[in-house]
Amino acid sequence: MRDFANLLDRLVLTPSRNGKIRLLTDHFQAVSDPDRGYALAALTGGLDFPAVKPAMLRSLIGERMDEVLFSYSYDYVGDLAETISLVWPTTLAEETPPPLSEIVETLSRLGRAKAPSVMADLLDRLDPSARFALIKLATGGLRIGVSSRLAKQALATFGDKDISEIEELWHGLEPPYELLFAWLEGKAQKPVSTAKALFRPVMLAHPVGDGELSKLDPADYVAEWKWDGIRVQAVCEDGVQRLYSRTGDDISGAFPDLLSSFEAEMTLDGELLVGNPDTRTGTFSDLQQRLNRKTVSKKMLGEYPVFLRCYDLLQAEGEDLRGLPFIQRRAALQERISGLSQDRFDLSPLVDFTNWEDLDAKRRAPPHPVIEGVMLKRRDSSYVPGRPKGPWFKWKRDPFIIDAVLLYAQRGHGKRSSYYSDYTFGVWTGPEDAPELVPVGKAYFGFTDEELKQIDKYVRDNTIERFGPVRSVRAERDHGLVLEIAFEGLNRSTRHKSGVAMRFPRISRLRWDKPAAEADRLEALTSMLED
Repeated sequence: MRDFANLLDRLVLTPSRNGKIRLLTDHFQAVSDPDRGYALAALTGGLDFPAVKPAMLRSLIGERMDEVLFSYSYDYVGDLAETISLVWPTTLAEETPPPLSEIVETLSRLGRAKAPSVMADLLDRLDPSARFALIKLATGGLRIGVSSRLAKQALATFGDKDISEIEELWHGLEPPYELLFAWLEGKAQKPVSTAKALFRPVMLAHPVGDGELSKLDPADYVAEWKWDGIRVQAVCEDGVQRLYSRTGDDISGAFPDLLSSFEAEMTLDGELLVGNPDTRTGTFSDLQQRLNRKTVSKKMLGEYPVFLRCYDLLQAEGEDLRGLPFIQRRAALQERISGLSQDRFDLSPLVDFTNWEDLDAKRRAPPHPVIEGVMLKRRDSSYVPGRPKGPWFKWKRDPFIIDAVLLYAQRGHGKRSSYYSDYTFGVWTGPEDAPELVPVGKAYFGFTDEELKQIDKYVRDNTIERFGPVRSVRAERDHGLVLEIAFEGLNRSTRHKSGVAMRFPRISRLRWDKPAAEADRLEALTSMLED
């Protein structure tokens, strides 16, 4: 446990991607099985301890210190695990805490009835750093800036392998991954997975750069619309169906309606969307109702049905097609798509164009509001994992821009836990002589570290109310911080008072120079909506 705690502490304090990879590879080198495998499982979401919940931990600390004092402490720190680990009553921590594998096995056997006493005993035996690691491990809420794919990249670096090899094996492996580590260290053959419907690493596109198209021949490329859903991979093999995100996460449980209609032996690459291919393509806000769920109610299935707009065919009847040119894979996909459920699967249409200017005009005025640009694919391109330069490009619509006023700020997590870094902003509505601000979105990136410090100071100096970790900021016609907000799209929303929901909002500029009264009105946003 000591090694795992030290790893988490250092990962939290290491901002760079390469630095995190070095920490992970050093950990895999220094720590033996099975502890390094359980650390990997914790980082990639491979462990689940349903008996331990944040509410139970709050109850435990509530028995040991004043609730108001804890509330103030949590408000200042901004992270539940860090707060509890620091304020837990000091005891004589063991010089050598239990190994990570022993703690994982203990948590795995826990039932709801015994969980509070077992967790309290473990917290008593650990020092603050190890308590933090224990709570993060038990609740699954690591939030330390390490994605599942970054952990897999560290494995690839550790074993001098291509990450695509690890991604193709991943869903056939189980913690603590001893066979995987033996292969990476050259002590055993590559594991042979007997699991069905495994993930194939996806091919990604580069954004079109300034002047880049002038170097390309339009005749070498085909174009298709870039739909605003989520990129997924649907796999059916020997009667086993799986749906994966672009990063290889298994999201099958959230979309049983799609998979129950998928019986053909193939691997499809496409865009997951809400609606029906023939009659309606819903917004990303609609799709969000279905995301990040382990199970889905009948009502949800009825209100937000999903379908797959297919881009590519990677495998069919056991034959790997990824080495074929795109045009041949496209023809094979077009031939087979008619055999699938027409309510759940359709073919992404190609966009006819004669030159780049023609395509640019179509990109700027697409035929559907859920289109966010175009994709360019070389006719002869094979399907290569990763983001190779040249075969595929994405050419998105220019972002929308508005000026909004900062309304609320919330503490961040990890290295931002001491700063107010999550911002809710609004625009003016109502009569011109008595307008009010209505929230229209939230953003937590787009600014530099120096700008973060400036906004944090502004929030502290202009707080008018506190709601736990959230502060309400002074925002009036003659006083307020104006933020220039860039976003990718806008949808109607009955869940928001403003009636609109932004897609990918981020702060593009701090408008210290602009009076709050000159920020945009809600009408400027609603005029962007397309019926």
